[in-house]
Amino acid sequence: MNFYLKKSFNNKKFILILTLAIILILVTTFANYFAPYDPIEQNYEYMLQAPNSKFIFGTDYVGRDIFSRVLYGGRTSLLIALAVTFLIAVIGIVIGMLSAYVGGVFDTIIMRFIDMIMAFPYIVFVIAMATILGTGMKNLILAMTLISWTSYARVTRSMVMSFRKNDFIHQARLGGANNFQIITRYLLPNVFPYLIVMITQDIANNLLTLSSLSLLGIGVQPPTPEWGLMLSEGKKYMQTAPWNLFYPGMVILICVIVFNLLGDTLRDILDPKDNI
Repeated sequence: MNFYLKKSFNNKKFILILTLAIILILVTTFANYFAPYDPIEQNYEYMLQAPNSKFIFGTDYVGRDIFSRVLYGGRTSLLIALAVTFLIAVIGIVIGMLSAYVGGVFDTIIMRFIDMIMAFPYIVFVIAMATILGTGMKNLILAMTLISWTSYARVTRSMVMSFRKNDFIHQARLGGANNFQIITRYLLPNVFPYLIVMITQDIANNLLTLSSLSLLGIGVQPPTPEWGLMLSEGKKYMQTAPWNLFYPGMVILICVIVFNLLGDTLRDILDPKDNI
């Protein structure tokens, strides 16, 4: 672990991208300190104004400041993306490790259940679940979580299966370690560094899924500011007020690029071929 930390901090590209990711999260988390206006307050006097010195990103169809809504929308979008990623990673890793370690009938049942879920197109399944559960932030997180954990379970299972027969596991068992200690002290530390790449890139994937659902009208509901919802509201003014689409779309693009690049640099750092 110390080797990977040292290698990470010696990688200038990783430090730069990690800094950008932290800045994005901090700026949106503390949006109330950076936003010049209330993101929900309507002011018809300033409706559909182009970017200017007073409203640097312009205003929307009811006079709300787009810059403020972009900042507060990031709090919603990134919060949900991070929450979903954390939940599916925890659920998938736990189920995958138990499936591989226990084996037998339990493993067969879990794998067949995962195969059944993954047989459906991901976005179609998410839309169906979100429609059944209803709109709203909590139901959206639940819908995305119920489906997305399967990929983590499959990857974790395959990695644990490759580790469980290694000599250090047999030595730990002979040394008196119980099943819980073997999983938490020996298997998880060896599996997690590789899963962190998947977790990082899934933040971008979940952000895109969330924005797509909000764009379709089954995600976050107005007046809550959210990037996908801003795209949905602004598409009516694509020709007359394109800034309604440009700025939320641009920040989605920037976040997706940053988190995907962060995952790529982590993959390079953790690549065993480079660590020999």
